[in-house]
Amino acid sequence: MTEPNQPQPGWGGPQYGAPGTGPGQPQDPGGQAYSGGYDQSGGGYGQQAQYGAPGYGQQPGYGQPVGGQPGYGQQPGYPVPVGGGYPPDQDAPYGRNAYGEPYSDKSKLVAGLLEIFLGSFGVGRFYLGYPGLAIAQIAVTWLTCGIGHIWPLIDGIMILTGKVRDPYGRPLQES
Repeated sequence: MTEPNQPQPGWGGPQYGAPGTGPGQPQDPGGQAYSGGYDQSGGGYGQQAQYGAPGYGQQPGYGQPVGGQPGYGQQPGYPVPVGGGYPPDQDAPYGRNAYGEPYSDKSKLVAGLLEIFLGSFGVGRFYLGYPGLAIAQIAVTWLTCGIGHIWPLIDGIMILTGKVRDPYGRPLQES
């Protein structure tokens, strides 16, 4: 095995660059180093690599600026993204809050208003998926002859302020 910085047999000095290039190598008619038909400058077999010219595996216009911004734009062969360009999050189909928690499929506004106006019948808690609390609110409201309606009223305000979550621990949607 030979060292790259040691003089090679038949050459006038150390080898710099890729093997098969350098002084003493046969030249092709175009003035480029010739190494058995393969151009090692990256242009492909028998092609000269030039900046901006299509080479091996390139299409004309590939990588050209699109829309006035260099390096951005739709590349050939890739589908056009629809709806923002991001794939849907399978773990959070309704989005995520600022802390990265997935939102519930239930709305905070709907649940709060149902609890405030129809909390005596447990509608807000039934909507959120808490049937036990809904039945307890119905029982307290009816057994106290309406005085227990203060519980669903306070519960509705807590839902609207974001203190209540769905049965799976997810925060309620903002809208």
